[in-house]
Amino acid sequence: MEIIYEDNHIIAVNKSSSEIVQGDKTGDEPLSESVKNYIKEKYNKPGEVFLGVTHRLDRPVSGVVLFARTSKSLTRLNEMFKTQQIKKIYWAIVKQVPESTENTLVHYLVRNEKQNKSYAYDKEVPNSKKAILKYRLLGHSDKYHLLEVQLETGRHHQIRCQLAKIGSAIKGDLKYGFPRSNPNGGISLHARYVEFIHPVSKELIKITAPVPKEDKIWEVFENLS
Repeated sequence: MEIIYEDNHIIAVNKSSSEIVQGDKTGDEPLSESVKNYIKEKYNKPGEVFLGVTHRLDRPVSGVVLFARTSKSLTRLNEMFKTQQIKKIYWAIVKQVPESTENTLVHYLVRNEKQNKSYAYDKEVPNSKKAILKYRLLGHSDKYHLLEVQLETGRHHQIRCQLAKIGSAIKGDLKYGFPRSNPNGGISLHARYVEFIHPVSKELIKITAPVPKEDKIWEVFENLS
């Protein structure tokens, strides 16, 4: 487990693409439990450790996850995520470069819970939710392209779904049309950076998550950017 920021109210972890943030039907130990155990051991805390989950990343996605260490910070961070006061930037590796090197995508997403998948439409349809993101092209390798993505809304599988809609499915993302899986079972989507005003100290906090080490292509792009 890689801790990338820690204070009395907040802890941020660089999640790997195999980890789940919260417990699910797989029964695998979630990241939240690993963080609790880390806090309990480091600070020699008796009894149950408080840890609030403020947001989630899909299991195959890597990158920064914020947890709250106090109820005060949990309440305030939840409100900040809800009102989009937290800037979130993702890196996505795609095979097919978008037509525009920089653009704002607006779609209407419909979630299919049985399939655990979202579908993007150009116009509003029944049960759809508006989804907005901005992207820009950061660099190229021999075969792939790196996009920087900034979310303006937080919808189910939003980045995966919207990029696939424009023909730029994320590397390894079989669910959204990429032809081959990645060797580690994850997808090449990384929550690279978050920026926000600390909910208690009111300082500006900037957190960058190092790219995954298990896939060498990330190193190529990290050096390019």
